[in-house]
Amino acid sequence: MSPAILLLLAFGLGLVGWLAARSRAWAFRRAAPKGRIHSLPGFHAWYVALWIAVPALLFALTWNALSPNLVTTSVLADPAASVLPAFGFERDSMLAEARSVATGAAPAVFNVDAQGLVAPYRAAILRYEIIGLVATLVIAFAGGVFAFLRLKPDFTARTRVERAVMSLLLVASLVAILTTLGIIVSLVFETARFFSMVSPIDFLFGTHWAPDPMSSGTPDGKQFGAIPLFWGTIYIGAIIAMIVAIPLGLMSAIYLTQYATNGVRKVMKPLLEILAGVPTVVYGYFAALTVAPAVRDFAQAIGISSASTESAVAAGLVMGVMIIPFVSSMADDSIAAVPQALRDGSLAMGATKAETISKVLVPAALPGIVAGVMLAISRAIGETMIVVMAAGASANLTANPFQSMTTVTFQIVAMLTGEGSFDHPATLSAFALGMVLFLVTLTLNFIALRVVKRYREAYE
Repeated sequence: MSPAILLLLAFGLGLVGWLAARSRAWAFRRAAPKGRIHSLPGFHAWYVALWIAVPALLFALTWNALSPNLVTTSVLADPAASVLPAFGFERDSMLAEARSVATGAAPAVFNVDAQGLVAPYRAAILRYEIIGLVATLVIAFAGGVFAFLRLKPDFTARTRVERAVMSLLLVASLVAILTTLGIIVSLVFETARFFSMVSPIDFLFGTHWAPDPMSSGTPDGKQFGAIPLFWGTIYIGAIIAMIVAIPLGLMSAIYLTQYATNGVRKVMKPLLEILAGVPTVVYGYFAALTVAPAVRDFAQAIGISSASTESAVAAGLVMGVMIIPFVSSMADDSIAAVPQALRDGSLAMGATKAETISKVLVPAALPGIVAGVMLAISRAIGETMIVVMAAGASANLTANPFQSMTTVTFQIVAMLTGEGSFDHPATLSAFALGMVLFLVTLTLNFIALRVVKRYREAYE
């Protein structure tokens, strides 16, 4: 049964219980002295609706996950399954073909022997759908009856509903925390597997990156030197991109907060922030088709014959444009948060507007500006699509911005999307690179938060 149908069924039954409980609570209110009851009718309605919808929804989702295995087990017990091989890919392929035809996802089977399994699959699917539907209705009805019979004028429905909402919020927060924990644990585990094959010294301090996903035997640690990747990531994301983003972002923030009229600000600020919503693949196309050829032609015009179409400067320029809104928005908020008394005091002492900005406002807002820059760097070094389409795949350890260069994120994609085994050190190197990138971005975010905290303590 489709999850959407089960979801609508649970909410539909919950709505029926909500209306019935609300009607009963209004009857309590009319019969009670002075119309006073412990909780409003809405809380009684939500109490019953939750007891109907939540158990039914949990069972429906669980049954939807378990029923495919039950269906397959039932089909395998049918005499028609005797034509199947004992184990292996062919057996799984025949079962998948029969199931696709039975559910209407495919018009016919490719393997003739799988045709006899279509009818058992249809019967098993129908049977378990009926069982799941009936069980969902029974659980919803039982929960609704249990909750409905507890409704009384003095019933503490409000307290119970608020506790349920608090539990829901707690679960939502735990999902985020557990997801982060799961990411960290998986990275640590796979990174430890990689370092059991390749020396951390060779990985962290080697200068040659050329892993072969198809090689066999003992891996050569000299091929896993990640220094070129680290340098490319820093050079493109933290140097070239920041040379573009910091001046333009800071100057745009100064203009919008100090010089622009309200009408201009209302138009320009949303237009500037639209840059943050443009998909990165669009920036990648722009970098590959427009900026990279222009950079190559410019380099050749000034005498650099070795300039490549895929270059660090092309990716860095476009990446800098992409993160201008991050720097501008944080600088805008920081400058706007400077107390008006500082502005007025500077102007009262005879300072010009430009002097007030450069000598008072920017220094006072500097912690917030630095925090914005740190967050922008974290965003830049984690970018992938622009690097893939404009910077290239060559792991070059060079300071020439017109040469092809690659980053950590590009190599993570390359290693994980290849045909190598997940037990191969070349594939596992992606997790080691991810761990390094995670630690770097975590450090930058920690620094940014510490800077913001100090800023708040200084001006509150």
